[in-house]
Amino acid sequence: MLVLSRKTNESIQIGDNIEITVLSVSGDQVKIGINAPKNIEIHRKEVYITIQNENNQATQSSVDLLRLLNTSIKRES
Repeated sequence: MLVLSRKTNESIQIGDNIEITVLSVSGDQVKIGINAPKNIEIHRKEVYITIQNENNQATQSSVDLLRLLNTSIKRES
C-alpha cells in the first residue's frame, strides 16, 4: 500500500485520467473529490462489497435454477 500525505486542495493522480483531491479535513473526517471517466465505477468500499455479494447470490440462484431445470428435463426423458 502506498501511503501519501496531502493537504486541503492537494491531489493525487492515478494514471492519466483519475485525480483524487482532498477537499476538506474536519476532525477524523476527510472529504475527497474524484475526477474519473464516466465508465469507471466509483463506490464506497462497503457499497462495493454489498454489490459484489448481491451479484454472487444472483449468480448462485441462476446456477441453482439451471440445476433444477436440468434435473426436471432428465426426469421427463
